[in-house]
Amino acid sequence: MKKTIFFTILLTIGVFISSFTKDKKVVSSTNNSTTEIALVPTEKEVSPIIKSNIPFVGKSFNGFKEALAFRESGGRYDIVSSFGYLGKYQFGESTLKRFNIHDKEHFLENTELQEDAFMALCSLNKWILRKEIEKKVGKKINGIEITESGILAAAHLAGTGNIKEYLRTNGKHKFTDAFGSSMQHYLKKFGGYDTSIIEADKNPKVM
Repeated sequence: MKKTIFFTILLTIGVFISSFTKDKKVVSSTNNSTTEIALVPTEKEVSPIIKSNIPFVGKSFNGFKEALAFRESGGRYDIVSSFGYLGKYQFGESTLKRFNIHDKEHFLENTELQEDAFMALCSLNKWILRKEIEKKVGKKINGIEITESGILAAAHLAGTGNIKEYLRTNGKHKFTDAFGSSMQHYLKKFGGYDTSIIEADKNPKVM
């Protein structure tokens, strides 16, 4: 009983002291030397994007789209970038118009619509790039093994025209977006996912 009371008192003192040391520095003395240790705030504000949790789904299609979404927006549906790209997968307005989506606010609020639009874009890009996928998958360009998922991710970043040119010139054509993300990096980072679930479609529809 006495031990319990003793530890309770120590715990109370510790909490009391920590309330005064938040965001401050503690001075520690060892062998006549003095060291300043910066304390980390217990309620440090963290960006909502950093807080986002990605479910571990391996190299499945879900793994592909969640990994790409995290790279694009931190996995958040309500994000609008400084360049006006929208949602979890950072769609441009011209791409949304291609799928007859004109209400940006509705798009940002509708998670199912965003997922359907992403699937439709992947289907369209797979159809546009079907010849490049057939010819280049399994080969290496600039030390990177070319995969279907890597091609689709690079197309999402740079557009089908840029990835076509990259593949046709064996890596001589380069592209980097306004945020500094390179097409070649996407080819490598998102390679090896199973995207066989995506059907190539010239005119995909968003429900």
